[in-house]
Amino acid sequence: MTQEHRIVIVGGGAGGLELATKLGDRFGSRKNASKKVSVILVDKNRTHLWKPKLHEVAAGSMDLADQELDYIAQAHWHHFSFRLGELTGIDREKRQIQVAPFYDDLGELITPEQTIDYDTLIISIGSLTNDFGTPGVEQYAQRLESLADAKRFHLRLVNACLRAQAQTQPLAPHQLQVVIIGAGATGVELAAELHRTTRAIISFGMDRVDPEKDLKVILIEAAPKILPALAPRISNAAEKLLVDLGVEVMTDAKVQKIQADRVFLSNGVEIPAELIVWAAGVKAPDFLSGIGGLETNRANQLLVLPTLQSTLDPRIFAMGDCAACPWPEANNGKGGIVPPRAQAAHQQASHLFSQINHIIEGKTLKPYQYRDFGSLVSLGEYSSVGSMMGGLIGGSLMVEGLFAKLMYISLYKLHQLALHGWVKVFLDTISRLIHRRTHSIVKLH
Repeated sequence: MTQEHRIVIVGGGAGGLELATKLGDRFGSRKNASKKVSVILVDKNRTHLWKPKLHEVAAGSMDLADQELDYIAQAHWHHFSFRLGELTGIDREKRQIQVAPFYDDLGELITPEQTIDYDTLIISIGSLTNDFGTPGVEQYAQRLESLADAKRFHLRLVNACLRAQAQTQPLAPHQLQVVIIGAGATGVELAAELHRTTRAIISFGMDRVDPEKDLKVILIEAAPKILPALAPRISNAAEKLLVDLGVEVMTDAKVQKIQADRVFLSNGVEIPAELIVWAAGVKAPDFLSGIGGLETNRANQLLVLPTLQSTLDPRIFAMGDCAACPWPEANNGKGGIVPPRAQAAHQQASHLFSQINHIIEGKTLKPYQYRDFGSLVSLGEYSSVGSMMGGLIGGSLMVEGLFAKLMYISLYKLHQLALHGWVKVFLDTISRLIHRRTHSIVKLH
């Protein structure tokens, strides 16, 4: 190779950051300096957090100092470059991407608009919730799409408890009621986590608030069951656990509109609420629709071939939630697309890493095949529920309780191993176990 091959990865989520780390370690270290390959990661945020952990940040049960990862530091440790900013355009002829300028909270310019050249472009920018045009969602509902969203919700939750403790008049009907719309994994996990952390908040001297009478979490799902993508026996087990925790579960309940302090259902029921979370639906960001003239579906996902190459440009790849990757085995062999799960992003990152030499040399690529290892949903500190190894045994093995919780934790550990290696992960795990015994189990600010 006489010319440097430029690999640009847009999106530092589970798949994007894992791939950038592995590629940086392979091509950026001194022993591989003869291979002229540069790796650049682009993200609109400064730090990374595994997205399935956002509900813990929102509930206040996670210490961000332990779990948040700075992109600049990771890039330095693993020999790749980081650029701060949001993707705004792709020029396929010039093989360039456009990145928007980045401003801080005070409106001051941090990085200007950038143009970055690429030879191989990999888009991995994740997904957002889909409000389906429901009136009031944009103005009044809180989403959990980013770390900033989760922090904002938690601060509002703590403020609501402080306000209730300080006031002399009786609580209004909507006060200390949290309505979560959408009973997929995010909604269910947040509902379970809030049961524990809200009671922990109240236990810190808020004696004028009764956690059993005043605090209420309501989970609303338009489908006939919660966790609609999973098997009925798993959904039923999860619902039973939630009800036992005191969460009110409403299924077959379609939200018509939202106002500042209430949710209106299509059947005429009004539900008062101080905090409203929208966790329903999944779509890729709107700006991806037709970007660079590439093909997208109705959910704004980029259409890709089994090799993860975009259908119209072999130099552009997509993976993770923003990619519509074929899954021929789905629906009893009738086909579909790979579901938007962290395990899929992890698998796709590993696949592209294994194919990177063929990508650079322009050789034929092997197709990616999704392996379904099941689904797990966390239901608080000591319990989880889900199915394991569905793709291996031709069916699904239901797991719940402490064993399922340990399996859920192991998925996160696999992500950390991909980023840090086993020595650092082992030492950090021991450190956090000690730390948890000497600090509050819930964040109060």
